[in-house]
Parts: sequence; structure tokens; C-alpha cells
Amino acid sequence: MTAAAARADLPADTPSISAPRLSRVVVLGGSGFVGRALCRRLAAASPATTVVLPTRRLGHAQALAVLPGVQLRLADVHDPAALASLLEGADAVVNLVAILHGRPADFERVHVALPRTLVAACRAAGTGQLLHVSALGVGPLACSNYLRSKTAGEALVADAAPSVSVLRPSVIFGAEDRFIRLLAALQALAPVLPLAGSDARFQPVWVEDVADAVWRLLRRKAPGVHRVEAAGPQVFTLSALARLAGQWSGHARPQIALPAGLARLQALLMEHLPGPALMSRDNIDSMQQPNVASGAAPGLDSLGLAATPIEAVMPAVLSAHEGPARLDAWRARRD
Repeated sequence: MTAAAARADLPADTPSISAPRLSRVVVLGGSGFVGRALCRRLAAASPATTVVLPTRRLGHAQALAVLPGVQLRLADVHDPAALASLLEGADAVVNLVAILHGRPADFERVHVALPRTLVAACRAAGTGQLLHVSALGVGPLACSNYLRSKTAGEALVADAAPSVSVLRPSVIFGAEDRFIRLLAALQALAPVLPLAGSDARFQPVWVEDVADAVWRLLRRKAPGVHRVEAAGPQVFTLSALARLAGQWSGHARPQIALPAGLARLQALLMEHLPGPALMSRDNIDSMQQPNVASGAAPGLDSLGLAATPIEAVMPAVLSAHEGPARLDAWRARRD
């Protein structure tokens, strides 16, 4: 039995958690990396729950339509009328919509304007629960457009529903991630790895733990705002993560730690490459803020979860992506 399958069989409740009615849950961003894991978790744990998954392209989420209870809806969640329609009769809504790259206006639209629209829709529909996925590093010291917009969006959702949960994850790893697998793919293609922000600190968390945390937060019946930091059991520098990704994939390469000026120049060049961005200057700014648990909010253990170490998951994932499959991460970015 895989770790994910075993986790699906765990009790959803802890002693401090009771079970509200969850007959209809709307998941915004459900076709993404975390969303796919969450839909699988919901289907395994509560097959009687209808999961409404809006998407602008049905083909991107078609694989999820076979899961029990999952209903795909063609909709633009940024449209207030469409969002209001989606929330009709919903017991809870989960907001997973986020971007890592873009212009300041893009971050404003996704991380601030959408939560503002969602708050209005929740109030109008009488939605009982909102779960909003934010990020570690939010707060008054936010040092990038990404983190500042995440901070503003998190502040907006506080009064959206009688029960609001905010999950702040670190960087998320898993079989379909675009971070650890990208570090491995870069080393498979190049003799050396020039690394911007090599000393940046992360506390990687498994996507299945994040999905389980969302499920357990949805099972809470607690009024007010409840914040949880989702982080793994270990802190790594970016350099250490890259070294492990190279070892696990069989393509370990020497690293060149880029000084700040060269790191920003590299990011600027990557911003103008065709296709999805691999790195941006705003990412460099974000890495100035340690992406680790601060202790300002409870951790996964408050939900009865023991965070899974990265070594328990990624060696098997990366060793399976040798030969022609080593380019899967690049192909996924182009889809």
C-alpha cells in the first residue's frame, strides 16, 4: 500500500474536531497540483460529498471527473456572477487559486481581487465555511509582490464566513510537483547547476499532507478564523534540496552559487524566455524571506498529522524519471 493510500484510511477527526455537514464543497483551483490531491482525498474520505470543480478548460480537469462525487463546471471564477452561481447550496468553498510568476497586476488579480470577489459571494450565498490556502512568509515583512499580495488576500478572507480556515504551506513536493522535479531535470540537462538564492531556506511539505490538512480543517466546526502553518519536519537550503534532487534522480551536478546581482540578471533573462517562466526577479525577492514555519500559528500536529519527510517520497519519484522520462517535468510545464 502506498503512503497516500494508507493516509486515506486514517480517521479524519482528531479529538478537537467535529464533523459539520459537507454535502457540497466547491474547490477553486481544483485542477492544479494541490487541487488534484485534494479531490482524490475528498473522494476517498467522503464519497457522498459532491465536489464542484470549476475550470475554464474542461480538458485540464477531465481525469478528475472519474472520481466519485466530482462534478466539473465550465466557469471563470473571476466572474462575480459565475462565482455566485457556483456557491449556491455549497456548505464550504476551498480557494487554491494562486500564481508564482507574473506582473504586479497579475498577483493583484489572482491573490487579492479574487478573494475579495469570493468574500462577497460567500456572504451572499450564506456559505458556512471558507478554506483559503495562503503561504508561509505572509505578513508585514513580506518582501515580494507574491508575498505582499498573499498577505492582502489573507486579510480579506477573515470575515468571509462564520468559519474561516487559512492554511499557510511551505513549498510543496510530490509526484507531480514543479519544484523538486525541476531541480532534478535541470541537472539532467546541464553539466553544472547555476543556482540563484542557494542559501534560501525551505521546509518542504508533502502534497498529500496538505490535502489531508485541508480535509481535516473542513471537518472542523469552529467559528472564527483558524490559521495553520503547513511545513515538513526538516528545514533545507535550496542548495541542499538541489543536491538531493540530483542524487535521487541519478544526475548530481556541481553547483555554482550565483551572487545577488547575477541571480537577478539570470532571473530577468528567464522572464523573457518563451513558455512558462522558470524563475523571476520576484521569486528572488520571495526567497529573501525564509519559507519555514514561524510558530505564529499552530502546525500540522494541531490537526493530528505527523508531517512526512521528503526522503520518504521523492527518491522513488525521481528515480522513476530517468531515461526519456527525465523530461516529463519540462513537458508538464508546457501543457
